[in-house]
Amino acid sequence: MSTSPAPGPVRVGVLGASSIAARRTLPALRETPDTVITAIASRERAKAESFASRFDCEAVHGYERLLERDDIDAVYVSVPNALHSSWVRSALEAGKHVLAEKPLTTCAVDTTALTRLAREHHLVLRENLAFVHHGFHRSVADLVAKGRIGQLRHVDAAFCFPPLPPQDVRYRPELGGGALLDAGIYPVRLAQYFLGDDLTVAGAVLRHDPASDVDVAGSVVLASATGQIATLSFGFLHTYGSRYTLWGSDARLSVDRAFTPPPTAAPLLRIERQNHAEEIVLPAEHQFANSVAAFAAAVRQTVAVGSDRDHDSWAATTVRTAELIDAIAKSAIRVTATEDI
Repeated sequence: MSTSPAPGPVRVGVLGASSIAARRTLPALRETPDTVITAIASRERAKAESFASRFDCEAVHGYERLLERDDIDAVYVSVPNALHSSWVRSALEAGKHVLAEKPLTTCAVDTTALTRLAREHHLVLRENLAFVHHGFHRSVADLVAKGRIGQLRHVDAAFCFPPLPPQDVRYRPELGGGALLDAGIYPVRLAQYFLGDDLTVAGAVLRHDPASDVDVAGSVVLASATGQIATLSFGFLHTYGSRYTLWGSDARLSVDRAFTPPPTAAPLLRIERQNHAEEIVLPAEHQFANSVAAFAAAVRQTVAVGSDRDHDSWAATTVRTAELIDAIAKSAIRVTATEDI
């Protein structure tokens, strides 16, 4: 059974002192009224102490010690991708709710197993893919549903950024590195958001870097059961780009800064018809704070009624994302990146 939070905010322990944790999720956990950071664990004592000082909590040397604590209701997992599965499992088995950095695991089999374990233990498990919690995507979906672009025919999306420092964990295959898992998950989930989970991989290319032995870029074509098409691009070799375009029978809707909008930035949508263009500015939101708040709300609801009412729909979509990524990796044509990264 799940840990019952004490009155007040959900008490969160952190596994891993990562860059994304420091820059995005830990500030959101600290600033969200429904969560409080109790302790941060790292395998490096100095790093745990540095993070704990910054986020005003207790430092813990070693992940196991954090999971043994009874003053923690939930665990935020931010270790390298290849370690997600084992530590999420350990946290669930310790009776903790879990918010895990994306990807939840590196393969669909492990993702499926963890979603089943969470349900069996009546625990909340969520993948911290923050962009789906930003309200402007719902606004876009509402515009599409109202026929503002006619019938949706094609989704085109990309999330790309320049090369990372050579020592970055995303260049280490044994730790689950590579562009598909790190950046490709965003446009894949975006395609699911607008076209549904019934998608098939029609083709894929992954650009392999022989020096690091990971994929550093790629493109994918997906097909929906109703004949819609998605073309997706991602990688570590490009100038920054984070955008999508929905092509309809009557108009085209475009969004820039789609996956990583700053909390203070008001998203801009552009709808273009043959002889007319319209721009719509939507409210700024903090998508990481929204993700954390949604997780905390699910924990509270689960403790109150004994089950996570959104688990099945969340699990189905998350598992399907993992299945699509598996299928992309399995079917992709691989080309070699010849220039230095």
